[in-house]
Amino acid sequence: MAEQIVAGRIGMGRNASEGDRSARARTVLLALGGFLALTVLFSLTSGASDASALGLVREWLFGSSAGDAALSARDRLIIYDIRLPRVVMGALVGAALAVSGAVMQGLFRNPLADPGLIGVSAGAGLGAVAMIVLGAGILAPLSALLGAFSLPMAAFVGGLVTTLVLYQVATRHGQTSVATMLLAGIALAALAMALTGVLIFMADDRQLRDLTFWGLGSLAGATWQKIAAVGPVIVLALAAMPFLARGLNALALGEATAGHLGIPVQRLKYTAIVGVAAAVGAAVAVSGGIGFVGIVVPHLLRLMIGPDNRYLLPASALLGSALLLLADAVSRTIVAPAELPIGIVTALAGAPFFLWILLRKRGLLDL
Repeated sequence: MAEQIVAGRIGMGRNASEGDRSARARTVLLALGGFLALTVLFSLTSGASDASALGLVREWLFGSSAGDAALSARDRLIIYDIRLPRVVMGALVGAALAVSGAVMQGLFRNPLADPGLIGVSAGAGLGAVAMIVLGAGILAPLSALLGAFSLPMAAFVGGLVTTLVLYQVATRHGQTSVATMLLAGIALAALAMALTGVLIFMADDRQLRDLTFWGLGSLAGATWQKIAAVGPVIVLALAAMPFLARGLNALALGEATAGHLGIPVQRLKYTAIVGVAAAVGAAVAVSGGIGFVGIVVPHLLRLMIGPDNRYLLPASALLGSALLLLADAVSRTIVAPAELPIGIVTALAGAPFFLWILLRKRGLLDL
């Protein structure tokens, strides 16, 4: 009953029944699953090389023999060791950013909220930049100890520290203020960006090239080792977030009402913040800064299936994965054999959509 009240309040149409909305949402989920499968196949096929994904499928199904069109050693290397890790990482990062955006929008009760509001992205970026610039100096022992995991771990720790500081600032007497969290997140993001600017000023030419490409976002460095480092964190965070759906639905009525409906509001806030910090910190650690996914995907789905988080969160995971894989495929092919940073592609697609959202909310567009 509580969820029906919430859905009615935040509104998917006064005359639509809960069953109708649920049926439509389930249909959209099935369609998104098919879209993601097609996008995975397209990502495995596209690129500067002509390695065949169909040959990969044939090998999976029927095995290889001397007479058939089996994968060559080069194709096997390209698909198994380059494209497939990239597809897996892209799916994880896209789902993490999109679901985190949906959770933040539910927590702040604002469809324009974004994981960057709480400074996690900026903190993770600061950790990664510090490792790139200082990895051969002050942080050399740590870099040697962690090896290939040094950059993702530095970014993850940066995002985690930012989140812990934010939580301490926003929490008083066991209660976390969402408004204070928002303001403190903006301040911490500005501080992290300032410190990042100092480190960039200290960087040499080679480091600046790395920082520029990493800061615009890329999946080019995807490896099975990096997936093993951050994949479990993202998967655990994504697995926990659907359990927040009922609480986020009730929170749309306000914190007091949600509390009267039996929702542990304080625990909900804490779990949401930690989940977003883990997912976004791990995603930024391996992909760099990729914008607009956390805003565009949940808002687009909210227009399609409504604000019910029981369906919005899994749909965000599917669409976020598919759109990021599609953007990555475009970034690999549009200027082949070179590669365009994926953050540029998402910004070119997401910025006009974001402006459309703003104009629509102000009533300047009758759409």
